[in-house]
Amino acid sequence: MAAARRVALATDAFGRARDAELPVLIAALRERGVDATAADWDDPAFDWAAQDAVVIRSTWDYPGRLAEFLAWAARVGGVSALHNPAEVVRWNGDKTYLTELAAAGVPTVATRFIAPGEPVELTEGGEIVVKPSVSAGARDSARYTPTQRGAAEAHVRMLHEGGATAMVQPYLERIVDGERALVFLGGEFSHAMRKGPVLTDTGRVDNARVPHPDLVEHVPDAAELAVARAALTALATALAAGPLLYARVDLALDTAGAPVVMELELIEPNLFLTATEGGVDRFVEAVARL
Repeated sequence: MAAARRVALATDAFGRARDAELPVLIAALRERGVDATAADWDDPAFDWAAQDAVVIRSTWDYPGRLAEFLAWAARVGGVSALHNPAEVVRWNGDKTYLTELAAAGVPTVATRFIAPGEPVELTEGGEIVVKPSVSAGARDSARYTPTQRGAAEAHVRMLHEGGATAMVQPYLERIVDGERALVFLGGEFSHAMRKGPVLTDTGRVDNARVPHPDLVEHVPDAAELAVARAALTALATALAAGPLLYARVDLALDTAGAPVVMELELIEPNLFLTATEGGVDRFVEAVARL
């Protein structure tokens, strides 16, 4: 009998403590005959080369260690089959990719990036959101009214002092209708979830916010599916990449009610697999096909 294929799900200390789906996925993969294990991405003793495949699952501390994480992804991608691939990880690690999506004609929330050393002048009208271009879970993000531009500019300068590029976006009023997260597995649409607004107040950074409040299952309409697929097609064209093991496309509605891309989650997203019927099975099947 052939040996079981070895698959490592990459996580970290924070992910082990907070990723409730991790043990569920390990158990489901083992039931499928896959020799699955969880391993911290920064564990120097773990033998990544001994794995037939490595799936980035809940490496949730990477935003603060991006250069180190990208170097790890490149190393692992050189000795095993990394999913998602290192070039996708590098592309998706900084949200400046939004400019590429917009240039490719993908409906995307208007975004201005302000790098350290550039002038901090916020002249946008209406409410805005300020956040770092490398972040996860709305960390170091805040919403500001037009009367709070001084605080918003101070937020940008604070990000610059930490070496981060700031991104400024309009606060979409239709976010009260819910942000949509469309999940694709093995290149095929799997399921979608809708969550309530995260930045419910203004003028302050609160890193204790719940990242996915009021989560419910969502049935995307044709326009939402079309925008999500357009974003993934633009990615595939930019990187000459095939279907990804997983992808989450986060959408919101603009003032006209049309879907726009908020971000692509291709590195370590919560895929909400246990929140939808058959989600775990579809993920395991996608991994088994690797």
